[in-house]
Amino acid sequence: MIGLFLTGTNTGVGKTYVGAMIARTLTSAGHRVGVYKPVESGCPRDGDRLSATDAEELWAAAGQPGELQHVCPQRFEAPLAPPQAAALEGKAVDSRLLRSGLDYWRERSDIVLVEGAGGLMSPLSNDIHGKGDYNIGLARDLGLPLVVVAVNELGTINATLQTLITARTLAADLPIAGVVLNQSQAHSDDQSTSSNASELTARMEVPLLATVELGQRTFATSIDWLALATRGSAR
Repeated sequence: MIGLFLTGTNTGVGKTYVGAMIARTLTSAGHRVGVYKPVESGCPRDGDRLSATDAEELWAAAGQPGELQHVCPQRFEAPLAPPQAAALEGKAVDSRLLRSGLDYWRERSDIVLVEGAGGLMSPLSNDIHGKGDYNIGLARDLGLPLVVVAVNELGTINATLQTLITARTLAADLPIAGVVLNQSQAHSDDQSTSSNASELTARMEVPLLATVELGQRTFATSIDWLALATRGSAR
């Protein structure tokens, strides 16, 4: 399967926002885009239904392909890591479904965008071996090139480099397509926002794919996301 796995340097850095931008770009180019959020917590309740807001944003950006229930098959209400949120409901995250849920998109997509929950070391489930199941393990098993979304603020250099080190250490064979630096909120007194892009470019072994300004809806330069999904970046 051709696809990309979106992760972040932390939660709340704009993975869904950037993922929606990628989805719109690919859909506008005529590609069939699948979107998959394996598990989402912090889902607001509407009667008997939990609304997976991140998954719904990705789905809308991709032109509402397939059935929404297959975009995010596991949803939990509490704004906690998925294993904790599931436990509060007397449930458990299904580790196998985290992986097998992607099968729905195989014949329906030219490319699939998978969005993890939190950063690479954010826990996803108590896996089938009784150990911690993390985003990095899921990304490694799916084998899709990583797109790392980093928030443009003070501290992002450390957080981004640590994320890349985690990927190289725990999933050495996993391609890293690159990093997207995202301005998720206004920081009028944060002087680092004007230099973070150049500092990261000088210190990373993977490309800085794009810098997204606050409120920006399309990428400023053309990016061949399909090619990145096919081959990742050079090691």
